[in-house]
Amino acid sequence: MSETVKVTKAAGVIGIATFLSRIFGYIRDMVFAYFFGAGWVSDAFIAAFRIPNLLRRLFGEGSLSIAFVPVFTEYLTKQGRDEAFRLARSALKLLSIVVALTALAGIVLAPIVIWAIAHGFLDMPAKFSLTVLLTRIMFPYIFFISLVALCMGILNSLGHFAVPALAPVLLNLSMISAMLILSYLSTDEHIRAIGLSIGVLIGGILQLGLQLPMLVKKGIRFWQRAPLIHPGLKRIGRLMLPAVPGAAVYQINNLVITFFASLLADGSISYLYYADRLFQFPYALFGIALGTAALPSLSKQAANHDLEAMRATFTHAIQLVLFISIPAMVGLMVLGRPIIQLLFERGAFGPDATLATSQALFFYCLGLWAVASVRIVVAVYYAMQDTVTPVKIAAISISANIVLGAILMGPMGPNGLALALSLSSILNLILLVKFLRAKLGPLDWSSIIKSACKTLSCSAIMGALTWILANLLIPAGNSPLIKNLGSLIVCIMSGMFVYGTLTICLKSTELNQLRSVIAKRITHR
Repeated sequence: MSETVKVTKAAGVIGIATFLSRIFGYIRDMVFAYFFGAGWVSDAFIAAFRIPNLLRRLFGEGSLSIAFVPVFTEYLTKQGRDEAFRLARSALKLLSIVVALTALAGIVLAPIVIWAIAHGFLDMPAKFSLTVLLTRIMFPYIFFISLVALCMGILNSLGHFAVPALAPVLLNLSMISAMLILSYLSTDEHIRAIGLSIGVLIGGILQLGLQLPMLVKKGIRFWQRAPLIHPGLKRIGRLMLPAVPGAAVYQINNLVITFFASLLADGSISYLYYADRLFQFPYALFGIALGTAALPSLSKQAANHDLEAMRATFTHAIQLVLFISIPAMVGLMVLGRPIIQLLFERGAFGPDATLATSQALFFYCLGLWAVASVRIVVAVYYAMQDTVTPVKIAAISISANIVLGAILMGPMGPNGLALALSLSSILNLILLVKFLRAKLGPLDWSSIIKSACKTLSCSAIMGALTWILANLLIPAGNSPLIKNLGSLIVCIMSGMFVYGTLTICLKSTELNQLRSVIAKRITHR
């Protein structure tokens, strides 16, 4: 089986699992919006939740996975499973100690952390105090989820993608259960927020519990003896430390936005959070899925010094991510408001919150294709164990986001912050691609550009027709839920049909590749 087919199949498995996780994620957000809406308590919880979430993405599934997979894959390829598994046991042991100390430090230093990332809360003592309390409750989540991320890296390197991708379902179920239980026990939003924070912690424990049996099934006996510092860990550490900002530029930029939004009116953080959650659906489903699927294949090719195969894998992956992310971007920009209305507009979440969230989503979506593509490009750098170049470019992107956010937040409010993030993400992609040639040599840009132009043309036509249909079918005011759901489904399915028909007419190779993999999977079953 060729590596491009492996990447597509793995991305399909991750995509399906991620789709299921995101469905439960939106149910979670619907319940959250119903009980908390877009006010100062929701702002406090979201700001507190961003901190362990950011650390998870920085040190867990971000830089740790990206640094671990290439080294672990090289050990598998050159030194065999026994030594690779010994490295894995050492990594699990050392990471447990490091993240436990990090969680303890986070609990003690929570007031300083909130002062730094949500400075605007200082003017509202009750909001600041609640955010600090919620942060202290949720900080131990970093311990469990970082180990989950390492387990994901091990399992992905061994060719297993489904269980790690399904793990977030347990977090969502835990948070949903916490909110529903607390709704019966108390009407106090503060108590509900505290209970939800405990639900986050329980969700982390459940996710780790899901990974461990699969590790054992794959032959990892994590209870067996292993050195605390394996020689491979030193290489992972050298790769990981500079990889922290490079692997999580989007998350760091989101933290910058949270800081600026804390200086705006109540609800601004919540509007951006709800918009980002919708943005994350296609990004996680396609961008993260393809990046995660491509990294083991790219790492194997890099270990064998097969640059030609790496160029082919990169070209295939980038064409595929653009083929899916561009129409998703257009679809969200056209249908953002009715989707938000359907998902969130009930209880404490009113029409004004729907409008503000849909506007923020529009500006987030301008950079969707770039954010998704970055996952593929950085996978090439990290497969070749270059973490320095991405971090230098990340510094430029983050600086641009800070400057643009400070400039745009005045005239545009939360929308300016969303636009700043999109523009800085596009800059990040441009610079990463610019310096990629030095690593891989000449890339097949003619194929990539040709494919992207076809995708953009089909998406534009699809978007225009969907916009017309939405204006005919979806009323501007409140309508029964079933009617709105039916109209929205018709618009989405019509858009997909139009886009698929146009790509068939233009003979897009990406569609044929997807159809071929699906057909083989059905035949195999």
